[in-house]
Parts: sequence; structure tokens; C-alpha cells
Amino acid sequence: MAHPDSVSQQHYPASYSPKLTNEDLAPVKNPHWSWYNIFSFWMSDIHSMGGYVVAASFFALGLAGWQVLLCLLVGICIVQIAANLIARPSQMTGVPYAVVCRQAFGVFGANIPAVIRGLIAFAWYGIQTWLASNALLLVLLKFWPTLTPLTVPHFVGLSALGWICFAVMWCVQALVFWRGMRTIQHFIDIAGPAVYIVMLALAVWIVSQTGWTGISLTLSDKTLTVSQQTWQMITAISLVVSYFSGPLLNFGDFARYGKSMKEVRRGNRWGLPFNFLLFSVITVVIVSGTKNLYGQMITDPIETVAHTGNGLVMALALLTMIVATVGINIVANFVSPAFDFSNCAPQKISFRMGGMIAAVGSVLLTPWNLFQSPELIHYSLDVLGAFIGPLFGILLCDFYLIKRGKIEVDELFNATAQGRYWYQGGINVRAVLALVPAVTIGLIISFIPSLHEVANFSWFIGVGIASAAHYLLHAREAVEHPATPQSLARLVTGKES
Repeated sequence: MAHPDSVSQQHYPASYSPKLTNEDLAPVKNPHWSWYNIFSFWMSDIHSMGGYVVAASFFALGLAGWQVLLCLLVGICIVQIAANLIARPSQMTGVPYAVVCRQAFGVFGANIPAVIRGLIAFAWYGIQTWLASNALLLVLLKFWPTLTPLTVPHFVGLSALGWICFAVMWCVQALVFWRGMRTIQHFIDIAGPAVYIVMLALAVWIVSQTGWTGISLTLSDKTLTVSQQTWQMITAISLVVSYFSGPLLNFGDFARYGKSMKEVRRGNRWGLPFNFLLFSVITVVIVSGTKNLYGQMITDPIETVAHTGNGLVMALALLTMIVATVGINIVANFVSPAFDFSNCAPQKISFRMGGMIAAVGSVLLTPWNLFQSPELIHYSLDVLGAFIGPLFGILLCDFYLIKRGKIEVDELFNATAQGRYWYQGGINVRAVLALVPAVTIGLIISFIPSLHEVANFSWFIGVGIASAAHYLLHAREAVEHPATPQSLARLVTGKES
């Protein structure tokens, strides 16, 4: 049985190659997501334990509150622009990221970025599932402390209770995913707002305990010189973009369901600048209040809730955080590998099977063991992350600068040598050649300690190198169809059909 948003066989031409097509990869027939659904997508990405810690960390850089807010605004506006750009090819064609990549990499070459992105989500899916299971474990221990003996690690580095909680979270996410995109849509519509309710309640409680005089938008006692402040602000802007780099690359998988680009842009506008700044300010009110109340800055929302001393409040807050983590995990790390792995063998791997491959793989990864070795997880994720910027740069350069915003949908499913995106044997070697140096430089930056500060800008470096290399390797096409500033402006704003 296909999931609710699948496109059945009768809805796409029989000429589509079975090597490239199944009911999940074919163009969406009736896109129905409104701006609120897109808004909810970003809420699920932002309203998480990771988002909470990241937002608090920006205010601890030693900058004034207004400087941090300015950095957050600039950074999130860059993300908003990037989201609009990556959304357009998927929204206008109704196909996921992996299929759009066929235009740049070739109909079979697209499996390269698909597998890379699938592996990135693969790793993060396991980590997020484990973090959610930890929150569930705390809830169980709060109400049933007799379960404590079950928390001693004894099998592959995880305790019996840990395995139970991990299995529960694994099954809950799999169930939501198995129900299809409509269920996922409804889930994220609820998850984001639910976290806001808990966050606002916690902020009100904090302010009632400390008063407004106990709240500060600066969470650091450091004094920085003008040059240090400037560098920290530039770094903060880059870190905002880097934090959203994964969801950005995945965004086309959801933008394909958007009713129109106008709806997508509106959802991005409310879901990114407005939502991110509001969430950040609420986070700082809570974190700043903990510093005043408990003498130390607590950046873990679970620990903050635990300090309230109310078991019911703690349980409700933790369960809400669990829901939020499930939300971000599904949208960021479950749906995307499902499309990616399905793209590699459409007739053998469905959307559901692709997602379950990632889910099963996340267990084999034993993410809790990765966390026991910070160095291992650091290098593992940095290696995968070195690919994100280059993949983003190549796709946008090809669509906007080389193809001038044009994409032939039917040709994305043409596996013959006469196909528009066949290139050489179904692979655009030039796109692969553009990817290699950009990724190599990203890996070098990741593994050389002296370049640690430069690593904060690896996404921008990857985008720049990959897009420049891709453009130069396709110089003839670019000269034949030059892109003027005016035409680019029309493409970016969507005023050119």
C-alpha cells in the first residue's frame, strides 16, 4: 500500500523509465502544503534540544545582546534566502531533492549526492533517536525510581532500560513515518507549537522567580575588543547558517508539496527570521534566569525543568521535548534518506523501505557509543558535513546559472542516451569533478587543528568552491546562455516563469 502522498502509476507517463521512477519519486499531482505547513517544518527544526543549546551559546560569546540579535537576524536571513533558492526547483517540478539532482549530476549520477545525503541523515537519525530515548528514560526514572538497577550498561554499551527506551522511540518514529507524508505533516503541525507552550510556561515561571531585573540578554562576563567583537559576530552569523545546512539541503523534499512558491516563501519568512528570533529570546530569558536562580547558567532544558521540583511539570515538559525531537528527526533525518535510497533502485526500494533502511542502520551505528568518544563523533560528522556545502552549491549553480531556472521534468525520468540529462552514460562527470576539490578542501579543514576557526566557515567555502568549479567546467553552456544580474534577480524572486 502506498503512503497517502504517493503518486500512483496512472498519474505519470508510461514513458518514464522504471529505472528512475516509482510512485514516491514521480511528480506530486496535487501539492497541498500551505505556508503554515512550511512554517511548522521550520518550527520542528528549531524547537529542539539542539536548537535550545545553540541559541543559548550565541548569547555566551561575550557580545552585547543587541549584537547577538543582529547576528542571528543576518544569519537566519541568509538561511531564508538559501531556503527559497533550494525550494524552487522541487516546488516547480513536484519531485524530491534526489530527482532534482539528476539535472546537474545526470540521471544515474544523482545517486552520488543521494547516497552522501542519505548517510548524513543516517548518522544524525541514530543520534537524535538516542537523545530522545534519554529524555524518556528520565521520565520513567522520575516516576518509577525502582527501575534504576536497569540503567547499568551491559549490552553493546547500553543498559536494559536504555534499550527499552531506544526501542520505544524507534518504533514511535517508524510508526509516524510509515503512515506517510500526510501524517508527518499533521505531526509537525502539532510538535512545534507544543514546544512553544512549554517554553513560554517555563519562561513565565523563571521571570516570576527572578523578576525582570534578573534577566539579561548577555550570558557572558567576557570583555572583548572591537576586533574580537567583529570576529565573533562574523563567526556567529556563519554558525547560524551551518546549523541549518542539513535541513536546507533536505528542504526540497518538503517544498515539493507546496501549493506555490508564494506559499513556500511566506512559510519560510515566518518560520525562519520571526520564529528563530522569538525562540532565541525565550531561550535566553530561561537560561539567564537559571544563572540568577541557581548561580550557574543551565543550557540543558531538561535540567532546567528538573529544577522546578514538580514531577508532573517535569514529565509534561520532557514528553514535549521528546515530541519535538521526534519531529525534527523525522523531517530532517527520516524522510530524506527514504527518498535518497529509493532513488538508487526505484523498483526495489520504496519510500517506506528507504526510510526503514536508515532506521535499521541507525541501530547498527550504536550512536550512544559515538557519544562516548567525542573525537570520533566530531570527525565522523565533520567528514559528512564537508559534503553538504558543495552539494548545495552545485545544485544551485546548475539550476540558476547554467540552466537559467529551466528544468524539463519528463527528462528527469528519461534513461535513454537521447535524454537531456543523460550526459555520459547517465553521469555528468563535470559535476563530479566539481564536487571532488570542494569536498577535499572541506576534509582538510576538518582534520587540521590549526584551521579550527576556519572550519566554522566550511559551508560557505564548500558552496563557493563547488559552484565556481561547476560553473567553469560548464563554461560553454554559461557563455551560450549568459545570466545577467537582472535575469538572476527575476529567477531568485520567482518573477520569471
